[in-house]
Amino acid sequence: MTILFTPEDLLRYLYKETSPAMNAAIEAALEEDWTLREKLEVLKASARNLDKIVESPRTEVIMNILQYARESAIATA
Repeated sequence: MTILFTPEDLLRYLYKETSPAMNAAIEAALEEDWTLREKLEVLKASARNLDKIVESPRTEVIMNILQYARESAIATA
């Protein structure tokens, strides 16, 4: 009998949130099923890309904040 693993199962495996029994089952399935290995590789690549994302506000937002600060400084002076 073949056990089917969902992308959620693979994510849990990737982030080490699975039980030892589930780890063993997934690792056995990975040895036999190349499509499952491909899915895991896609998830690994996505996780690496998420680590590269740098959040930064748009220039327009920064300029609006600076303009508001200037106007507030003039109004209180």
